[in-house]
Amino acid sequence: QVQLVESGGGLVQAGGSLRLSCAASGRTFSSYAMGWFRQAPGKEREFVAAFSFGGDTTYYADSVKGRFTISRDNAKNTVYLQMNSLKNEDTAVYYCAVRDSIGAATTLRLYRYWGQGTQVTVSS
Repeated sequence: QVQLVESGGGLVQAGGSLRLSCAASGRTFSSYAMGWFRQAPGKEREFVAAFSFGGDTTYYADSVKGRFTISRDNAKNTVYLQMNSLKNEDTAVYYCAVRDSIGAATTLRLYRYWGQGTQVTVSS
């Protein structure tokens, strides 16, 4: 079993930055693909960013490309999402997720383990 705990969310002004963290426990996740998703009020959960085991393949949603960066620290069993130039439309609950596979993926159903989410609110 894998437990994921997100942190780093909060209230930020448009144009600002936040770094989200996702700490994993239960087993070493360095051999599995990881991803970040988000869900805004009244909307479906959507893909944000993901990378493969090994980090050689990364995917970003078009809406965050060039502004967000996904990274990981295997020694700390932690994955990060650096979010810069935040916009009002980035407001959502952000979730990290782990696959039982080495390949990066953008589809929710391919991820087995999920964190509880952290709220990000961007104000004008």
